[in-house]
Amino acid sequence: MASDAILSEVEHLHGVCERLENLAERTPRLTTELLTIAGNVRSSATLLAVLVATRLHGTDGRRPE
Repeated sequence: MASDAILSEVEHLHGVCERLENLAERTPRLTTELLTIAGNVRSSATLLAVLVATRLHGTDGRRPE
């Protein structure tokens, strides 16, 4: 199902965020930039999850007819 595939990618994106944040802790000269990128990736993941919830499942959690 398309929604499952998208939600799987959302989880992958959250993993990318965590790895970027870990890199930021270990790379002081790039901390700000890496945290900014991690935040942008997290925002994109959130938007994808909202898209699935509203467009593919509908606002009540069911698939639109």
